[in-house]
Amino acid sequence: MTDLPASAPAPWRRRLHAASGRTVRVWRHRWFRNTRIGAAVALVSIAASIIGVMLFAHAGINVGPFRAEMSIRPTLVGGTEVDIPPLGSLHLDSHRGTLHLKVALGSLDQSRTEELIDNPTAISSAGDRAVEEVTAGVSRLALRTVGLAVLSAILAAALIFRSVRRTAAAGVTALVVSAGSIGLAAATIRPDAISEPRYEGLLVNAPAVVGDARRIADNYGRYAEQLQQIVSNVSRLYTTISALPVYEPAGNTTRLLHVSDLHLNPSSWGLIRTVVETFDIDAVIDTGDMVDWGSGAETSYVSSIPSIKVPYIYVRGNHDSVAIQSAVARQRNAIVLDDKVTTIDGVTIAGIGDPQFTPDKSESNAAGDNSGDELLTATGERLATTIRAGGTKVDIALVHDPAMAQPLSGLVPLVLAGHKHQRSVAMLPAPAPATPDPSASGSAAPSPSTSAAFQAPMPTRLMVEGSTGGAGLRGLEKEEPTPLSLSVLYFDENHTLKAYDDIQLGGTGQSNVEMQRNVIGIGEEPAPTATPSAPSSQPIR
Repeated sequence: MTDLPASAPAPWRRRLHAASGRTVRVWRHRWFRNTRIGAAVALVSIAASIIGVMLFAHAGINVGPFRAEMSIRPTLVGGTEVDIPPLGSLHLDSHRGTLHLKVALGSLDQSRTEELIDNPTAISSAGDRAVEEVTAGVSRLALRTVGLAVLSAILAAALIFRSVRRTAAAGVTALVVSAGSIGLAAATIRPDAISEPRYEGLLVNAPAVVGDARRIADNYGRYAEQLQQIVSNVSRLYTTISALPVYEPAGNTTRLLHVSDLHLNPSSWGLIRTVVETFDIDAVIDTGDMVDWGSGAETSYVSSIPSIKVPYIYVRGNHDSVAIQSAVARQRNAIVLDDKVTTIDGVTIAGIGDPQFTPDKSESNAAGDNSGDELLTATGERLATTIRAGGTKVDIALVHDPAMAQPLSGLVPLVLAGHKHQRSVAMLPAPAPATPDPSASGSAAPSPSTSAAFQAPMPTRLMVEGSTGGAGLRGLEKEEPTPLSLSVLYFDENHTLKAYDDIQLGGTGQSNVEMQRNVIGIGEEPAPTATPSAPSSQPIR
C-alpha cells in the first residue's frame, strides 16, 4: 500500500498502518490460507481432469458390422452426437449435465460385412445385439472417464504442489466431480430423445437410419427396439454401397457435382455441402430453377451458396428471374453462365440461361402454341454459335430445359440439363449435314476436314438431373413425393467423363437412400433418342 507523505497528519498515518496490519493478518490467517490452497487444488484438479478426459476418454466398440468410436468431452449442455459418414450426423438431447457423448461409426469389419451380404438374416441378429453392445461400451467409457480424471488430477497435483495431502485432495476432487457428472447424466437421461433428433448432412432429408419416429414409445424397452432398427438400417445401407462397381478416381481426376431444380428447399444446401465434403468435389454445377417464383423475397435463398466453399456454376431456369440470377452473381464463389464460357480445373464449361420466365407454366404455352419450343431451340443455337466462335474445345454445355440441347449435338461431348424433375441419360441424335449452297460452284468440292466432320460428328451425351430439392412444395402434389437427386461426375486428365455416381434420396416423408455408380464403357450405352422436349404425363411447372 502506498505510504502517505510525511506532511500527512499523524492520526491518518496511524490509521493507514493499522489497516495495513489487519490486511496482512487476514491474508496470513490460517483459514484464508487454507481457502487459497483449497481453491488452487480444486482448479488444478478440474483443469487436469478436463484435459485428461478430452485427450484419452474414448473407447472402441463393435456395433453390428461397424467399428464405432465413443468419446466424452466436457460441455455445458450435455447431449449425444452420432456421426454416420458419409450421411452426416444425428444430434440427440439425450441427457443434461456437463458431459457430451459422441459416437462415430467408423469403418466396416470386412468379415462381418461379408456375412451380412451372404446371409441377410444376420442383419436382424446384429440389431438384436446392438443394445447390449452400446450399453457395455457406454459403461466401459464411463469407468474409463472417472479413472482418467482421477489419474490426471493426481499427476498434475503431484507435479505442482509436491505434497501428498494436496495430491490426495486433488484426486478426491476429481473423483467427486467426474462421478457426479456421470451420475447427473444418468439421472437426466431421456430415452425418448431418439424420437426428436436434429439432423445434419444427408440425414437432413433422409432420416433413413432412424425409421418411423411414430413407432417410438417413452419406455426403455421400445427404445431398445428402435436402437436395433438403427443398426439394421445402417447395416443395409452400408452393405449396399459396398457392392457398387469399383471405380477409383486417380489423383488428377476432376469431380463435379450436378444439381438442379432446388425449388427453395432449404435442406438442399446441407445435402450439397455433405456431398461436396465427402466426395472431395472441385465445383458444383446448377442447371437452374433455384427458386419457385423469382420474387425479390426469394433472393435471400441464394445466400447459402458461399457455404458450399467451392466454385458454384449456375445457369438460369424458367422459375428464376433476372433478379435471382443477379443475386447468385453477387455470391463470392458463384459463376453465372448466360451465353458465356468458363474453365474450372482445366474443364471448359459453356452455359446459357432459359429464355423463358414461366414460374406458373400451367398458364403459358397453350395447346398448339409451339413458340416456346422454337425459342428454346433458338437459345440452344445461340450457345452453339458462341462455342464455335470461341475457337476453344468445350467439355460441358449447360442448359436448363433439355429442349435446348439438340443444337449442341456434335459440338460438345456432354450436355447437362434439368427441368424434368426426373433423371435420364441419352445420346443426342447426330446433327444433320449442312445443305450445300446451290449458288456455289458445282466444281467446288468440300475440304477433307469438312467432309470428315460430317462423316464422324462428336457423340453428345445428354444427362438430365432430377430435382435436388424434391421439387419443393410441388413435390408433395403427387401421390408419391419427388425424390431428391444429384450426381457426382468424374473427369480424367483429358477432361473426358469416365464415370458418374447417381445419388437419390426418398422425397419428403420417405426414408430410402440409393446410390448407383455408372462407369462409362461398362454396360450398355444409351442409344440416341430424340431430344426429350415433349411434355410428360405430369406437367413440369
